[in-house]
Amino acid sequence: MLDKIKELIGEAEAFTGNSLEEVEAFRIKFLGKKGLFNQYFSEFKNIPNEQKKAFGQTMNQLKTTVQDKVDTLKASLETTEEEGVYGDLTRPGDAIQLGSRHPISVVKNQIIEIFSRIGFDVSEGPEIEDDWHNFTALNLPEYHPARDMQDTFFIQTNPDVLLRTHTSSVQVRYMEANKPPIRTISPGRVFRNEAISARSHCFFHQVEGLYIDKDVSFADLKQTLQHFTTEMFGKSKIRLRPSYFPFTEPSAEVDVYWGLETETDYRMTKGTGWLEIMGCGMVDPNVLENCGIDSKEYSGFAFGMGIDRIALLLHQISDIRLLSENDLRFLNQFKSAL
Repeated sequence: MLDKIKELIGEAEAFTGNSLEEVEAFRIKFLGKKGLFNQYFSEFKNIPNEQKKAFGQTMNQLKTTVQDKVDTLKASLETTEEEGVYGDLTRPGDAIQLGSRHPISVVKNQIIEIFSRIGFDVSEGPEIEDDWHNFTALNLPEYHPARDMQDTFFIQTNPDVLLRTHTSSVQVRYMEANKPPIRTISPGRVFRNEAISARSHCFFHQVEGLYIDKDVSFADLKQTLQHFTTEMFGKSKIRLRPSYFPFTEPSAEVDVYWGLETETDYRMTKGTGWLEIMGCGMVDPNVLENCGIDSKEYSGFAFGMGIDRIALLLHQISDIRLLSENDLRFLNQFKSAL
């Protein structure tokens, strides 16, 4: 019987399988529940005592030889199959292509970072708004002529529902839900029914800021904007021109002195050196009262700027439509942008 087992060991050593199925059949033949190993091992009780040691050693050799052969062949065949699917796994991999951030995201993140360093948090709200939060609470009651300043997309099934025309609606929601002191910025996408051209679009991105506390003054507003323009543009010279916004009084447009060092500077500033970047003002007391804040105890300022406009300025982009067309030739220019 020992000779027969040794023949099986030789057979196992000589076996070569061409597929995982063949290797599995080989394993079952020798080590399966009804395999040759169990068949011969069942004869152990009939072996003379003086031969049991040799018999046991030979059986262990058979089992080890078969198991090693199965493991080796499976590993080899699985590697071969993977190479057939994935190629040679030992070859150096292709470098992962560096991604890029959209210029809108780049500028938005820069603005958020600047204001977060001086205590402003970030607030967000829905893009589909109601009339109260988008107009009425902001000192724009029904039939107010200033509503015509913003060509609005209304939801036809419900004239009280619309696509927000500014992120000031987020500030209203924030004031309703939080008590002063309030210091927040509200970035987001807004919609206006305007003709699409190289300089305007029917949707664009804004970031608006709001600061409400006791004894907030116009000087606080100017100092905050001075800090922002220095950090964002490296330009410290600004001017505030009187303007009109329904939800702030007094109101102003903010210009930054860009300079006239290059031909591009002349073109962007129309030869003046000054570039308009945002609107601002002191929050109208009516807006505070509409949001449940005592205007006799608290005051505040607000400001708003177009992220798209600043992106066009910083990256010298000539057409605002490029920001929404997802042209990879354009977006790949921002691979190194943070």
